[in-house]
Amino acid sequence: FVSYQVEILDWKTKKQLCFLDKVEPNATIREIRLMFHKLYPRWYPARQSIKLDPKGKSLRDEEILQHLPVGTTATLYFKDLGPQIGWTTVFLIEYTGPLFIYFLFYFRMPFVYGLDERFTSSPHPVVNLACICHSFHYIKRLIETVFVHRFSHGTMPLRNIVKNCLYYWGFAAWLAYYINHPLYTPPSYGKKQINFAVIMFLLCEAGNFSIHVALSDLRRNGSKTRKIPYPTKNPFTWLFFFVSCPNYTYEVGTWISFTIMTQCVPVGLFTLLCFIQMTIWAKDKHCTYLREFKDYPSLRMPIIPFLL
Repeated sequence: FVSYQVEILDWKTKKQLCFLDKVEPNATIREIRLMFHKLYPRWYPARQSIKLDPKGKSLRDEEILQHLPVGTTATLYFKDLGPQIGWTTVFLIEYTGPLFIYFLFYFRMPFVYGLDERFTSSPHPVVNLACICHSFHYIKRLIETVFVHRFSHGTMPLRNIVKNCLYYWGFAAWLAYYINHPLYTPPSYGKKQINFAVIMFLLCEAGNFSIHVALSDLRRNGSKTRKIPYPTKNPFTWLFFFVSCPNYTYEVGTWISFTIMTQCVPVGLFTLLCFIQMTIWAKDKHCTYLREFKDYPSLRMPIIPFLL
Protein backbone atom coordinates (compact mmCIF):
# COMPACT_ATOMS: atom_id res chain seq x y z
CA PHE A 1 0.00 0.00 0.00
CA VAL A 2 0.97 3.63 -0.43
CA SER A 3 1.90 5.13 2.92
CA TYR A 4 1.07 8.69 3.83
CA GLN A 5 3.19 11.44 5.29
CA VAL A 6 1.37 13.70 7.71
CA GLU A 7 2.64 17.16 8.56
CA ILE A 8 0.97 18.83 11.56
CA LEU A 9 1.24 22.62 11.84
CA ASP A 10 0.19 25.05 14.54
CA TRP A 11 -3.14 26.53 13.38
CA LYS A 12 -2.13 30.10 14.26
CA THR A 13 1.63 30.40 13.58
CA LYS A 14 1.79 27.72 10.83
CA LYS A 15 4.92 26.41 12.54
CA GLN A 16 5.56 22.72 11.99
CA LEU A 17 4.96 20.75 15.18
CA CYS A 18 5.66 17.27 13.88
CA PHE A 19 6.10 15.15 10.76
CA LEU A 20 4.63 11.64 10.81
CA ASP A 21 6.16 9.30 8.26
CA LYS A 22 4.76 6.04 6.86
CA VAL A 23 1.23 6.51 8.17
CA GLU A 24 -1.19 3.85 6.99
CA PRO A 25 -3.87 5.15 4.60
CA ASN A 26 -6.66 3.65 6.74
CA ALA A 27 -5.43 5.40 9.89
CA THR A 28 -8.17 7.33 11.69
CA ILE A 29 -7.91 10.84 13.08
CA ARG A 30 -8.04 9.29 16.55
CA GLU A 31 -4.90 7.26 15.74
CA ILE A 32 -3.18 10.40 14.45
CA ARG A 33 -4.12 12.19 17.71
CA LEU A 34 -2.49 9.35 19.66
CA MET A 35 0.69 9.60 17.55
CA PHE A 36 0.77 13.35 18.20
CA HIS A 37 0.19 12.75 21.91
CA LYS A 38 3.29 10.52 22.09
CA LEU A 39 5.38 13.41 20.79
CA TYR A 40 3.62 16.03 22.96
CA PRO A 41 2.39 14.29 26.17
CA ARG A 42 0.87 17.49 27.58
CA TRP A 43 -1.60 17.62 24.68
CA TYR A 44 -3.72 14.54 25.33
CA PRO A 45 -6.22 13.58 22.57
CA ALA A 46 -9.20 15.36 24.14
CA ARG A 47 -7.25 18.66 24.10
CA GLN A 48 -6.47 18.37 20.40
CA SER A 49 -8.44 19.93 17.60
CA ILE A 50 -7.14 18.56 14.28
CA LYS A 51 -8.30 20.41 11.16
CA LEU A 52 -7.82 20.42 7.41
CA ASP A 53 -7.99 24.20 7.40
CA PRO A 54 -6.84 26.56 10.20
CA LYS A 55 -10.28 28.16 10.34
CA GLY A 56 -12.25 25.02 9.51
CA LYS A 57 -14.08 22.51 11.68
CA SER A 58 -12.35 19.87 13.77
CA LEU A 59 -12.09 16.46 12.15
CA ARG A 60 -14.00 13.66 13.88
CA ASP A 61 -12.11 10.77 15.51
CA GLU A 62 -13.59 8.19 13.15
CA GLU A 63 -12.63 9.96 9.90
CA ILE A 64 -10.09 8.02 7.83
CA LEU A 65 -6.99 9.64 6.37
CA GLN A 66 -7.32 8.30 2.82
CA HIS A 67 -10.93 9.49 2.62
CA LEU A 68 -9.95 13.08 3.34
CA PRO A 69 -9.30 15.55 0.49
CA VAL A 70 -5.51 15.32 0.91
CA GLY A 71 -2.62 13.86 -1.07
CA THR A 72 -0.13 11.29 0.16
CA THR A 73 1.60 14.18 1.92
CA ALA A 74 -1.16 15.58 4.13
CA THR A 75 -1.02 18.86 5.97
CA LEU A 76 -3.16 19.09 9.10
CA TYR A 77 -3.53 21.89 11.62
CA PHE A 78 -3.50 21.56 15.40
CA LYS A 79 -5.28 23.77 17.92
CA ASP A 80 -4.99 23.37 21.69
CA LEU A 81 -8.49 23.26 23.20
CA GLY A 82 -7.17 23.73 26.72
CA PRO A 83 -7.71 21.50 29.79
CA GLN A 84 -10.75 19.27 29.37
CA ILE A 85 -13.31 17.72 31.71
CA GLY A 86 -15.64 14.78 31.03
CA TRP A 87 -19.29 15.58 30.24
CA THR A 88 -20.55 13.19 32.91
CA THR A 89 -18.53 15.06 35.54
CA VAL A 90 -19.72 18.39 34.12
CA PHE A 91 -23.40 17.45 34.40
CA LEU A 92 -23.00 15.98 37.88
CA ILE A 93 -21.43 19.23 39.11
CA GLU A 94 -23.92 21.47 37.28
CA TYR A 95 -27.01 19.61 38.51
CA THR A 96 -25.95 18.79 42.08
CA GLY A 97 -25.47 22.49 42.85
CA PRO A 98 -29.07 23.65 42.23
CA LEU A 99 -30.41 20.71 44.23
CA PHE A 100 -28.60 21.68 47.44
CA ILE A 101 -28.69 25.46 46.91
CA TYR A 102 -32.49 25.34 46.72
CA PHE A 103 -32.64 23.54 50.08
CA LEU A 104 -30.73 26.40 51.76
CA PHE A 105 -33.65 28.69 50.99
CA TYR A 106 -36.41 26.11 51.45
CA PHE A 107 -35.28 25.28 55.00
CA ARG A 108 -35.00 29.01 55.74
CA MET A 109 -31.42 28.93 56.94
CA PRO A 110 -30.90 31.80 59.45
CA PHE A 111 -28.28 33.55 57.31
CA VAL A 112 -30.72 33.77 54.37
CA TYR A 113 -33.85 35.51 55.71
CA GLY A 114 -32.95 36.28 59.31
CA LEU A 115 -33.53 34.70 62.72
CA ASP A 116 -37.16 35.71 63.24
CA GLU A 117 -39.31 32.68 64.12
CA ARG A 118 -41.87 33.75 61.56
CA PHE A 119 -39.32 32.97 58.88
CA THR A 120 -38.82 29.30 59.75
CA SER A 121 -41.69 27.86 57.73
CA SER A 122 -44.13 28.79 54.96
CA PRO A 123 -47.92 28.74 55.35
CA HIS A 124 -48.38 27.99 51.62
CA PRO A 125 -48.50 24.31 50.50
CA VAL A 126 -47.37 25.35 46.99
CA VAL A 127 -43.94 26.23 48.44
CA ASN A 128 -43.50 22.60 49.55
CA LEU A 129 -44.76 21.37 46.18
CA ALA A 130 -42.37 23.65 44.31
CA CYS A 131 -39.45 22.25 46.32
CA ILE A 132 -40.53 18.68 45.50
CA CYS A 133 -40.83 19.47 41.78
CA HIS A 134 -37.54 21.38 41.61
CA SER A 135 -35.73 18.57 43.45
CA PHE A 136 -37.36 15.91 41.28
CA HIS A 137 -36.21 17.72 38.13
CA TYR A 138 -32.56 17.80 39.13
CA ILE A 139 -32.53 14.30 40.65
CA LYS A 140 -33.93 13.06 37.34
CA ARG A 141 -31.16 14.88 35.49
CA LEU A 142 -28.52 13.31 37.71
CA ILE A 143 -29.96 9.82 37.16
CA GLU A 144 -30.04 10.41 33.39
CA THR A 145 -26.43 11.60 33.45
CA VAL A 146 -25.26 8.39 35.10
CA PHE A 147 -27.55 5.80 33.49
CA VAL A 148 -29.04 7.20 30.26
CA HIS A 149 -26.96 9.79 28.41
CA ARG A 150 -24.38 8.73 25.83
CA PHE A 151 -22.13 11.58 24.77
CA SER A 152 -20.83 11.99 21.21
CA HIS A 153 -18.10 14.27 22.58
CA GLY A 154 -16.34 12.94 25.66
CA THR A 155 -15.17 16.24 27.11
CA MET A 156 -15.66 20.00 27.22
CA PRO A 157 -13.18 22.80 28.04
CA LEU A 158 -12.64 23.08 31.80
CA ARG A 159 -13.11 26.87 31.68
CA ASN A 160 -16.72 26.42 30.51
CA ILE A 161 -17.80 24.70 33.70
CA VAL A 162 -17.38 27.94 35.68
CA LYS A 163 -19.73 29.75 33.29
CA ASN A 164 -22.24 26.87 33.31
CA CYS A 165 -22.23 26.60 37.11
CA LEU A 166 -22.76 30.35 37.49
CA TYR A 167 -25.80 30.00 35.24
CA TYR A 168 -27.41 26.95 36.88
CA TRP A 169 -26.39 27.64 40.47
CA GLY A 170 -27.06 31.37 40.27
CA PHE A 171 -30.56 30.96 38.87
CA ALA A 172 -31.35 28.21 41.39
CA ALA A 173 -30.50 30.64 44.21
CA TRP A 174 -32.50 33.46 42.62
CA LEU A 175 -35.62 31.32 42.10
CA ALA A 176 -35.38 29.72 45.53
CA TYR A 177 -34.96 33.08 47.27
CA TYR A 178 -38.28 34.41 45.98
CA ILE A 179 -40.32 31.18 46.06
CA ASN A 180 -39.35 30.50 49.68
CA HIS A 181 -39.43 34.13 50.82
CA PRO A 182 -41.65 34.86 53.88
CA LEU A 183 -43.55 37.43 51.81
CA TYR A 184 -44.20 35.03 48.92
CA THR A 185 -47.83 35.02 47.72
CA PRO A 186 -49.38 31.90 46.18
CA PRO A 187 -50.83 31.72 42.62
CA SER A 188 -53.88 33.85 41.86
CA TYR A 189 -56.17 30.96 40.88
CA GLY A 190 -55.25 28.75 43.79
CA LYS A 191 -55.49 24.97 43.62
CA LYS A 192 -56.83 24.89 40.06
CA GLN A 193 -53.77 26.70 38.75
CA ILE A 194 -51.40 24.63 40.87
CA ASN A 195 -52.98 21.27 39.95
CA PHE A 196 -52.93 22.13 36.23
CA ALA A 197 -49.28 23.10 36.48
CA VAL A 198 -48.30 19.92 38.36
CA ILE A 199 -49.98 17.69 35.74
CA MET A 200 -48.27 19.63 32.95
CA PHE A 201 -44.94 19.42 34.82
CA LEU A 202 -45.13 15.64 35.26
CA LEU A 203 -46.13 15.06 31.63
CA CYS A 204 -43.23 17.18 30.37
CA GLU A 205 -40.76 15.43 32.68
CA ALA A 206 -41.99 12.03 31.45
CA GLY A 207 -41.69 13.23 27.85
CA ASN A 208 -38.19 14.60 28.37
CA PHE A 209 -37.05 11.32 29.96
CA SER A 210 -38.63 9.28 27.14
CA ILE A 211 -36.79 11.29 24.49
CA HIS A 212 -33.47 10.92 26.29
CA VAL A 213 -33.96 7.14 26.45
CA ALA A 214 -34.88 7.03 22.74
CA LEU A 215 -31.76 9.05 21.81
CA SER A 216 -29.62 6.83 24.03
CA ASP A 217 -30.97 3.71 22.30
CA LEU A 218 -29.62 5.02 18.98
CA ARG A 219 -26.12 4.50 20.39
CA ARG A 220 -26.74 1.37 22.41
CA ASN A 221 -23.82 -0.47 20.78
CA GLY A 222 -21.40 2.34 21.65
CA SER A 223 -21.35 3.69 18.11
CA LYS A 224 -20.83 7.43 17.61
CA THR A 225 -22.44 7.36 14.18
CA ARG A 226 -25.24 9.91 13.94
CA LYS A 227 -28.68 8.47 13.09
CA ILE A 228 -32.09 10.00 12.46
CA PRO A 229 -34.24 9.61 15.61
CA TYR A 230 -37.75 8.33 14.94
CA PRO A 231 -40.85 7.91 17.14
CA THR A 232 -41.17 4.61 19.02
CA LYS A 233 -44.20 2.88 20.55
CA ASN A 234 -43.90 5.27 23.50
CA PRO A 235 -46.49 8.06 22.86
CA PHE A 236 -44.16 10.67 24.38
CA THR A 237 -41.73 10.10 21.50
CA TRP A 238 -44.38 10.88 18.87
CA LEU A 239 -43.31 14.50 19.06
CA PHE A 240 -40.45 13.36 16.80
CA PHE A 241 -43.02 13.50 13.97
CA PHE A 242 -43.02 17.29 14.26
CA VAL A 243 -39.74 18.48 15.83
CA SER A 244 -36.07 17.54 15.68
CA CYS A 245 -35.37 18.15 19.38
CA PRO A 246 -38.45 17.22 21.44
CA ASN A 247 -36.25 16.87 24.54
CA TYR A 248 -35.85 20.67 24.43
CA THR A 249 -39.56 21.12 23.76
CA TYR A 250 -40.42 19.11 26.87
CA GLU A 251 -37.71 20.88 28.90
CA VAL A 252 -39.19 24.28 28.07
CA GLY A 253 -42.64 22.89 28.90
CA THR A 254 -41.33 21.79 32.29
CA TRP A 255 -40.19 25.30 33.16
CA ILE A 256 -43.36 26.90 31.79
CA SER A 257 -45.38 24.65 34.11
CA PHE A 258 -43.08 25.53 37.03
CA THR A 259 -43.66 29.22 36.24
CA ILE A 260 -47.45 28.70 36.28
CA MET A 261 -47.21 26.70 39.50
CA THR A 262 -45.18 29.32 41.41
CA GLN A 263 -46.40 32.46 39.59
CA CYS A 264 -42.95 33.90 40.21
CA VAL A 265 -41.32 36.47 37.89
CA PRO A 266 -37.72 35.19 38.26
CA VAL A 267 -38.91 31.70 37.24
CA GLY A 268 -40.54 33.22 34.17
CA LEU A 269 -37.32 35.03 33.23
CA PHE A 270 -35.33 31.83 33.68
CA THR A 271 -37.85 30.00 31.48
CA LEU A 272 -37.47 32.66 28.77
CA LEU A 273 -33.67 32.35 28.82
CA CYS A 274 -33.97 28.54 28.69
CA PHE A 275 -36.25 28.82 25.66
CA ILE A 276 -33.85 31.16 23.84
CA GLN A 277 -30.81 28.96 24.54
CA MET A 278 -32.57 25.72 23.67
CA THR A 279 -33.95 27.22 20.46
CA ILE A 280 -30.36 28.03 19.42
CA TRP A 281 -29.25 24.47 20.22
CA ALA A 282 -32.28 22.97 18.46
CA LYS A 283 -31.71 25.04 15.31
CA ASP A 284 -28.05 23.96 15.19
CA LYS A 285 -28.96 20.29 15.58
CA HIS A 286 -31.79 20.61 13.04
CA CYS A 287 -29.40 22.13 10.48
CA THR A 288 -26.90 19.33 11.15
CA TYR A 289 -29.59 16.72 10.50
CA LEU A 290 -30.61 18.42 7.25
CA ARG A 291 -27.00 18.62 6.12
CA GLU A 292 -26.15 15.01 6.96
CA PHE A 293 -29.36 13.22 5.89
CA LYS A 294 -30.91 13.79 2.48
CA ASP A 295 -34.00 11.81 3.51
CA TYR A 296 -34.58 13.79 6.71
CA PRO A 297 -38.34 14.25 7.42
CA SER A 298 -39.41 17.55 5.87
CA LEU A 299 -42.29 18.14 8.32
CA ARG A 300 -40.01 18.59 11.31
CA MET A 301 -39.18 21.97 12.84
CA PRO A 302 -36.35 22.51 15.37
CA ILE A 303 -38.32 22.93 18.63
CA ILE A 304 -41.95 24.07 18.17
CA PRO A 305 -44.21 22.06 15.81
CA PHE A 306 -45.08 23.93 12.59
CA LEU A 307 -43.63 27.22 13.89
CA LEU A 308 -40.00 27.26 14.96
